[in-house]
Amino acid sequence: MDFLTRPEVEALLKTPDQTTWLGRRDYALLLVGVQTGLRVSELIGLRPGQIIFGTGPHIRCRGKGRKERCVPLTRQTAFVLKAWGAEPNCVPSEPVFPSRRGSALSRDAVERLVGKYAASAANTCPSLKGKRVSPHVLRHTAAMQLLQAGVDCRVIALWLGHESIETTGIYLHADLALKEKALARVAPLSQTTPRRYQPGDQLMAFLNAL
Repeated sequence: MDFLTRPEVEALLKTPDQTTWLGRRDYALLLVGVQTGLRVSELIGLRPGQIIFGTGPHIRCRGKGRKERCVPLTRQTAFVLKAWGAEPNCVPSEPVFPSRRGSALSRDAVERLVGKYAASAANTCPSLKGKRVSPHVLRHTAAMQLLQAGVDCRVIALWLGHESIETTGIYLHADLALKEKALARVAPLSQTTPRRYQPGDQLMAFLNAL
């Protein structure tokens, strides 16, 4: 299972040119994807009315099986979304992340823009080279960040909208595999031959007297 490390996430988010409308849209989309773990269908279908600001900012989304859930937003993500919502081209009834024509982005369009920025970020973050980064990888990344922060798997399952906690178990296995790789890099302890215990004379005398 692929996911991004913290340096890779930071490199990816630095790539969009935020002096342009497209760059600000793409930055907001990438940030929301990697922080919330929304599915690509939820990202392209997101409407301004689903974003709740103020105390406890969150997104209300409808996922698989038309099940509704609330996904919390960090202060940074809420700030970026509020600024993006103030853009002249943003319309309350239209998608949060529209195309240039104002229509909803397609899955393929989101796949392309994520791949494009990942390829560009690889110039400053070599570990991204050869890594296929997709919107679903951003979702995996959000889950792994929660897991590594000590969040319970049941909470992550609710966060991502998993029907079964068993689905969330893949992140536990991925995290364990990562730790096993780290362990393999640790230099082994010096090998010593176990020695047989040799009791002292006083102990032997005591035992013989029993």
